[in-house]
Amino acid sequence: MRGFSAQSSFLPVPSELRLAIIGTMLLRYFVLLSCLLCACSNFDPLLDPDRVHVVLDTELGEIEMVLHPKRAPITSANFLLYVDEGLYDQGRFHRAVTLDNQPDKKVRIQVVQAGINPRRRLEGFPAITLERTTRTGLRHHDGSVSMARSGPNSARSDFFICIGKQPSLDFGGARNPDGQGFAAFGSVIRGMDVVRAIQAAPKERQNLQPAITIKSARRKTPQEAEDAKR
Repeated sequence: MRGFSAQSSFLPVPSELRLAIIGTMLLRYFVLLSCLLCACSNFDPLLDPDRVHVVLDTELGEIEMVLHPKRAPITSANFLLYVDEGLYDQGRFHRAVTLDNQPDKKVRIQVVQAGINPRRRLEGFPAITLERTTRTGLRHHDGSVSMARSGPNSARSDFFICIGKQPSLDFGGARNPDGQGFAAFGSVIRGMDVVRAIQAAPKERQNLQPAITIKSARRKTPQEAEDAKR
């Protein structure tokens, strides 16, 4: 950036603080690596190997989704890591895409996008490998939950929920110029009315004004998920 001077823009960092920061980052990388290794081996003592239920309690109501860690192990493990670390608590649905607020796009979609608590944005984890829909078999249907990204292998914490079927977001779809699609890893099973209310909320272009707060995000225990079926 022009006019930016590294020498004049930063104060010296004490060696003790620098070591503490490095230690914290190494611990976070170790935790993420452990979770991804567990996911790739289809073993995690905290989750059902086939279906994991997560509930987002938003200011407009609850959204319950089911994840598929067996079919999308890396993406599911990454999302659950953010859930378990509490990073989605006080997070926000900040973007709502409708058919009439993307005039520059030839291929139009309908989604709502959310991210972690903005005050904790520096606590995120490394980007993950893109699990393409051709590998997982999880397509972008009404209620599909998928990871936002820029380039391939760049997804971190932002995710989106589809409103209606969105095949252009699958591998080979035309929404993203690289044709790699996005990594779907779950679907909403309760609360699509809340998702649609978020999409219909006041917005400036695609930015929700104000953003819709996620009060909390938690995974259901297998027993809670089973009780809900009765």
